[in-house]
Amino acid sequence: MFIRSATRSALTGTAALAAGLLVLLPGAARAAVPARSAPALTVSPPALPRADPLPPAPAPPYVDSSALYDSGTQAKPAPGTPAPPGDISALSWLVADADTGDVLAADNAHRKLPPASTLKTLFALTAMPHLSASAQRTVTQADLSGIEPGASMVGIVPGESYHVSDLWRGVFLSSGSDAVHALAAMNGGWDTTVAQMQREAKRLGARDTHVVSCDGYDHPGQVSSAFDLAVFGRAGLSNPQFAAYASTRDAQFPGQPGATFGIQNTNRLLSGAHGVQTYPGMIGIKNGYTSQAGNTLIAAARHGDRTILVTVMNPQSGESEAVYNEARELLDWGFEADGHTTPVGSLRPPPRVQAAGADGTRGVHGAAPAARHGRVAEASGTGAGGSSGFLLPVALIGAAALASGGLFALRRVSRRRGTAG
Repeated sequence: MFIRSATRSALTGTAALAAGLLVLLPGAARAAVPARSAPALTVSPPALPRADPLPPAPAPPYVDSSALYDSGTQAKPAPGTPAPPGDISALSWLVADADTGDVLAADNAHRKLPPASTLKTLFALTAMPHLSASAQRTVTQADLSGIEPGASMVGIVPGESYHVSDLWRGVFLSSGSDAVHALAAMNGGWDTTVAQMQREAKRLGARDTHVVSCDGYDHPGQVSSAFDLAVFGRAGLSNPQFAAYASTRDAQFPGQPGATFGIQNTNRLLSGAHGVQTYPGMIGIKNGYTSQAGNTLIAAARHGDRTILVTVMNPQSGESEAVYNEARELLDWGFEADGHTTPVGSLRPPPRVQAAGADGTRGVHGAAPAARHGRVAEASGTGAGGSSGFLLPVALIGAAALASGGLFALRRVSRRRGTAG
């Protein structure tokens, strides 16, 4: 019944289109078309559904970010709202609303400092779109060449095969430089990936970052800032794969053939390792440590409909868990002050940077949507497929072919979209 009805509607619409085309022909051309007997059709063509255009989404209000280049703490809490914590010893830090991108407070936000393994967030933003999570690689010794002495490792065994998803867990949970090297080899090589990371940082508006290594290990000239790390963290939160890996507390990693071993997230606010109390609503993201960078951390947590993102770089208090304790204080303040403080800057890229990325490249960053809900990807998400569409130009071309005596075939055209992995 459905097929017969659809065919009748298609033929009716085609006849109407063909008649319209004949009317448009010059008189002589119409006379040249031989008359054909056909049963009279009195059914009116189906009306096209009305589709009123949606109003454009309002642009987010411009936030002057120039104060973020000043030294010292920048914050504008409303009367009755507490000031940011005054006992933060980090060389630089930042608190932002991850949904809107508004910077609620910061201290030396653009100070260029070694990032340590927090730079792996930029590596993930760069390489993840190019590597299917289900792809496999037999890791060679050459893939692992160049790993710096003392770099953290997940425990890759040369000659064994690993899924890309396993390697990403090795990056996010164990901060494994061996996993970074294997993924970079799949992405075209170490130097190629470094160059891609630099371009990605620029695209995101992270202008303080200079990339020398994919894994964040100390190298002369390699720097980032609390601002740029927050940009990377916010971009990652909008990517379902990134968010899923960053929020994983523990997992099994392939070892010798047929065996696995357990790995745990090194972000102690998420895992609760070494006696650090987990933070309520902690999403995770990435921590790091090197002798030059000290302890660094990008952390995000969600309470209700608000997601607060903080970055902490190199606390100076000397406490063993200072980076986590100070991040906790900043998160607490962020949830209390959000909505009760005037933003002092924005993580959204400048308009000219947004325009450069307006083609939706990798879909990881851009102007925040108007609605608060749904900006941060659910950690369990893996991507979504598209739906079929009907193309009006195809129908018009088919009608023209029928009017001139050609064979008309009506086809439903569908396209499928999806994210890798």
